[in-house]
Amino acid sequence: MGLKLRAVPVTEENFRPFGQLLGKIGDGCEYGSGEAQLNLANGIPRLYLMELKKTGLRFKRITHHARVTQCLGSVGAHPWYMAVSPPSIVDPSSQHEGAVRSNAGGHYYLPPSHASVQVFKIDGPRFIKLNEGTWHAGPLFGDRDSMVFYNLELSDTNVVDHTTHVFQDDVLIED
Repeated sequence: MGLKLRAVPVTEENFRPFGQLLGKIGDGCEYGSGEAQLNLANGIPRLYLMELKKTGLRFKRITHHARVTQCLGSVGAHPWYMAVSPPSIVDPSSQHEGAVRSNAGGHYYLPPSHASVQVFKIDGPRFIKLNEGTWHAGPLFGDRDSMVFYNLELSDTNVVDHTTHVFQDDVLIED
């Protein structure tokens, strides 16, 4: 059957442990803390429009990127969901029971648990920035055949910095 998690509306405060929630700002404003605090220093930035076919509101895999922040937002400001879990990258010189070595980049991490996963509903003209190492499943949506998202990461993120954990059971998102 799997685990059911209720989505909560995203706010700047409840998303802070995982990254940033960002919205529109006026043209000509000076750079400030209300803008995405990015780490794109480890490669060539890649900004693209990503089309996803109907994803459904269920997942079993959750991923993190250890070397880069990632920004995602819906083109058209349609509602969507993101499941996240806090970063769990650990220092290999420390003794951490259960630490796993990533095949993508060689870093060590503690696998996320179902209990650590939170699901956010994101709507309107807003986007999220995921901190380095934040586990994420999504973007997810269930009421459309497809959606387009803008995605900012590195050109090789999905090749050299893509660590995935597979949960034993599916996670079902409830709105």
